[in-house]
Amino acid sequence: MENNKYSIGIDYGSESGRVLIVDIATGEIKGMHVIPYRHGVITETIPNSSIMIPKGSALQHPNDYIEVLEQGIPVAMSKAGIKPEQIIGLGIDVTSSTLIPVDETLKPLCLHKEWQDNHHTWLKLWKHHHTKSQTEKIYKLATQRKEKWMRRLGYNISEEWALPKMLEIFEDAPEVYSATTYFIEAVDWLVSNLTATLIRNNCSLGFKTFWNETDGFPEEFFKELDEEFGSTILTKLQGEVKNIGTRAGFLTKEWAEKLSLPKGLPIATGIIDAHSAVLGTGVYQPGTFLMVMGTSTCHLMLHPEVKEVPGISGVMKDGVLPGLYAYEAGQSAVGDLFGSYVKKHVPKSYYDEAQELGLSVFNLLEKKASKLLPGENGMFALDWHNGNRSILSDADLSGVLIGLTLHTKPEEIYRAYMESTAFGAKIIIETFREWGMNVEKVVACGGLPQRNALLMQIYADILNMPIQISQSEYAPAIGAAVLGSVAAGKENGGHHNIAEAIEHMAQPFDKTYYPNAESVAIYETLFNYYKEMHNLFGITHVNLMRTLKQLRNRSSEF
Repeated sequence: MENNKYSIGIDYGSESGRVLIVDIATGEIKGMHVIPYRHGVITETIPNSSIMIPKGSALQHPNDYIEVLEQGIPVAMSKAGIKPEQIIGLGIDVTSSTLIPVDETLKPLCLHKEWQDNHHTWLKLWKHHHTKSQTEKIYKLATQRKEKWMRRLGYNISEEWALPKMLEIFEDAPEVYSATTYFIEAVDWLVSNLTATLIRNNCSLGFKTFWNETDGFPEEFFKELDEEFGSTILTKLQGEVKNIGTRAGFLTKEWAEKLSLPKGLPIATGIIDAHSAVLGTGVYQPGTFLMVMGTSTCHLMLHPEVKEVPGISGVMKDGVLPGLYAYEAGQSAVGDLFGSYVKKHVPKSYYDEAQELGLSVFNLLEKKASKLLPGENGMFALDWHNGNRSILSDADLSGVLIGLTLHTKPEEIYRAYMESTAFGAKIIIETFREWGMNVEKVVACGGLPQRNALLMQIYADILNMPIQISQSEYAPAIGAAVLGSVAAGKENGGHHNIAEAIEHMAQPFDKTYYPNAESVAIYETLFNYYKEMHNLFGITHVNLMRTLKQLRNRSSEF
């Protein structure tokens, strides 16, 4: 074992960071440590303050990310029982767009005493939904100008992307904008700190910042959006752009001492978390539809050609693998939807029953819901409780539940919500197919597929396709470790390229769920109704939900 070589993969999710020590020859996870963020997702008040933040905001504390490095790596190394010199590379993935305003030394503005009480100086998480006016302004001008880069973004602008967040700061907090030297994705911030070199990854820039490898940034568009914004924003987006699968740099002496790792350790260029899962599962062939299922779901496909698919989150050449275009779509609430329902709407009697049976409330609801036949609950739902990411791309949409009666039980609603997320995924698959993307195989990874057999059977029945489940629920972290091994290269005991690393390190499939013919027929009927409601509330009468949201927030922005 002392001759074995290992790569560190670090996956930053919405609520915690995961550090994995992975054998580069076998893909075995030798050591692992998960660290929940001390401050969680900040939605009400600024840390260590009573100052309220606007509704719809989702912020985080950058020091929570540093704790994952400083605490997670030593513990994972200890669990692995290996020596530091056996580590040959390190890779990182982070949710996106997760944006940080920093000074010239890359120190986040929120860590400066004079800025800590301004919510715009804090890290804005991907699901920060307080940029509606900026998003609408960007979309309106881009469509008027018929910007060609819109074709690669599904003719779509999302509140979750980086540019609306930057424009929000420019318009709402000009003093913060002026004080910001760089706006930087969290993954690039971490990699740049570890290497003491300002690095940007092409994956995040392409999907979240309107950049592409041919034209760069649309500078003229930025200036027409606002002359001052356009004249200054590119300086705040400076940095060397590197492709996924390249080496960003080497670990500095200072960080090597902090983390008890070798000085000069090769560090991979950062990657978006869901995109990293493509590498961790090894499903890099065109025609495979990957669902990375967690609090939200991200859908990834690779294809050798550019297809202008409307409503997706974008397409980027070399965004995951050299020579292929990476396509992204997604659903903003999946695990979040189930968790919110259980936390806020399930009666105490169910918690008591779960405790008596030695089960979690989630397990109890799944057990009860599994006894229901498809359609037996007499209802269906629209899965827009955190807005719609694809294909409508509207953060103002909200959830709908149809078919409630005086006799409806909690497990019936729970099943309807599970089904709704599968219907949402089917809408996305149908859209890909309509635009020439052949979906031949479906693969799922993440914690939800590992722990929810009923959920995955429902997906197989609704999609009417077998669904293969990755053996590891930590596919993004495995993918980050893959990139770490490639950053090392053959000369340092790593792998020559991504394909070689995947061959050795990608996780095998654990099980496959097959569609049930009787269930498929029933769900096809329900899906037709789902599409009717999808178009009714999402397109024809979209102002209904927007008005409801305005009424809910009418008293104050805060």
